[in-house]
Amino acid sequence: MRLKTRQTDFRMMIEVEDHAAEYAVLNRSLTFDPARTAVITIDMHRGHLDPVNATLPLPHRKAEQVLVHARAALRIARKAGMHVVHVVAGVRPIENMRRNPRRMTHGVLASKRKIVTPAMRKGTPHNILGSVQTEVMPELERATTDYLIGIKKSLSCFIGTDLESLLRTLQVDTLVLMGVNTNTCVQCAAFDSYNRGYRTIVLRDCVASMYGDDLHRLGVENIARCLGWVVSNAEFGRKAAAGRPARKRDMGPA
Repeated sequence: MRLKTRQTDFRMMIEVEDHAAEYAVLNRSLTFDPARTAVITIDMHRGHLDPVNATLPLPHRKAEQVLVHARAALRIARKAGMHVVHVVAGVRPIENMRRNPRRMTHGVLASKRKIVTPAMRKGTPHNILGSVQTEVMPELERATTDYLIGIKKSLSCFIGTDLESLLRTLQVDTLVLMGVNTNTCVQCAAFDSYNRGYRTIVLRDCVASMYGDDLHRLGVENIARCLGWVVSNAEFGRKAAAGRPARKRDMGPA
């Protein structure tokens, strides 16, 4: 596959390499213990995925697709005894006022196919703590055994949150990532996970990007070739079933 891009006054051809056969070999060898695995949902909140309340929205059809697949994957995870952690962006009003606009609102330049929601028409700020935008989407069927981290303030799920402390307490060695955006927060989580020594898996069916299909593809390919495994829901289900039986939990969520 070749992508055409325009740079100043000339055209440049970029070849997207096909590594499907190599990915298949890597994925066949993937194993993990469900009891030591945590599924991390990344910014799967109303601020991105709700067609009415989103302030930095994913296109509605993509949001629907991601949510359907995410619900199915989370059912697999919970049945297998995996931990589920929802990491959600949330800022104080003063942090919203004084944030670096280039750093925190660059998503408004996400795509030429810009989506405008009712919340955006009202000028609603993005993911103020306690706002409807910070609510986990109901399609994820948040369970009483799930954990919630609602103070993510950057692209990283780790910086400024207690995610790493929670994962150590849970004795996790494998992270399964889903959410938005593929090329920003999900890819950042994959880098963070890799750098901290976790086995890193991304669910291909459960990620998408408001930045466009080109950057979504970039994120998926970069993770698969450099950082971990990218698998379908079907593959995830087979791997979960093949893993060791989950140990009985003796503690509820924080």
